[in-house]
Amino acid sequence: MAYLLRRLLATLPVMAVVAVIVFLLIHLSPGDPAALIAGDLATEEDIAKLRVALGLHQPLWQQFAIWLGKLLTGDLGTSIFTQVPVSQLLAQRLEPTLSIAALTMLITLVVAVPLGTLAAYRAGSWVDRLVMLFSVLAFSLPVFLVGYLLIYGFAMQLQWFPVQGYVRFAESPFGWLQSLVLPCVNLALVYIALVTRMTRATVLEVLHEDYIRTAWAKGLGVLPVLGHALRNAAIPIATTVGVGIALLIGGVVVTETVYAIPGVGRLVIDSVQRHDYPVIQSVLLLSAGVYVLINLLIDLSYRLFDPRIRY
Repeated sequence: MAYLLRRLLATLPVMAVVAVIVFLLIHLSPGDPAALIAGDLATEEDIAKLRVALGLHQPLWQQFAIWLGKLLTGDLGTSIFTQVPVSQLLAQRLEPTLSIAALTMLITLVVAVPLGTLAAYRAGSWVDRLVMLFSVLAFSLPVFLVGYLLIYGFAMQLQWFPVQGYVRFAESPFGWLQSLVLPCVNLALVYIALVTRMTRATVLEVLHEDYIRTAWAKGLGVLPVLGHALRNAAIPIATTVGVGIALLIGGVVVTETVYAIPGVGRLVIDSVQRHDYPVIQSVLLLSAGVYVLINLLIDLSYRLFDPRIRY
């Protein structure tokens, strides 16, 4: 408990630095949201009045203090363009993004861990080479290129899945799953390649340990031995999976754009194009918080997989 408390307290200065950097990067970047809202026919006086109404005329330090004060009370602010609270916008877009992330990691674990373990068990064989070739190709191809190929083949030619869009689970569970298959498979390929290679490397190293040779000598079957080896190789694999979950934040943006899914990624893209400061700031800060939380969970998982570790 003391270790957990120390780690949680250590995240506070990290999040403070992230908040400052995010705020400065957004507000110092070129572009004026007041000019975009006012339109091409607006005069300088109209734009100036709009800046005052939006609070953009205040010094940066004062704008930051107001934003930080709202954050500490749980208020993420209000969108400059839609005048809808950011928390409400995120709530509307959260289901598609969480659905993509969860299903993507499920596909990754179900496919990558057995593939990597099989490649390690059959190291040097044609099975191993085939798995490694697949990993290299899956990791090398751009996400958007694979996305367009999947859409062309499985949506336009075979018509097995919708080309674009998202169906909410409450409306139709089958339609929800059908709308997620292509984007999740598209996004999962990169993580399957990453986790497969890490699983192969760690399991292969464990298979050369003395206690594994002893297990073989005692006549244990393939599955019990591989299961034992996989448990002892779990720490690097868990770390890779955790990093993959954090990297999903960036991958979801591209995937939602390609498949026109109204998730948080699309919200970020739209907000960046319109210089919607409150939305961008909140999403980036929450993303950083998720990244920090995942790293904390990875550290805590070490104790679960390795009882020798004590805090």
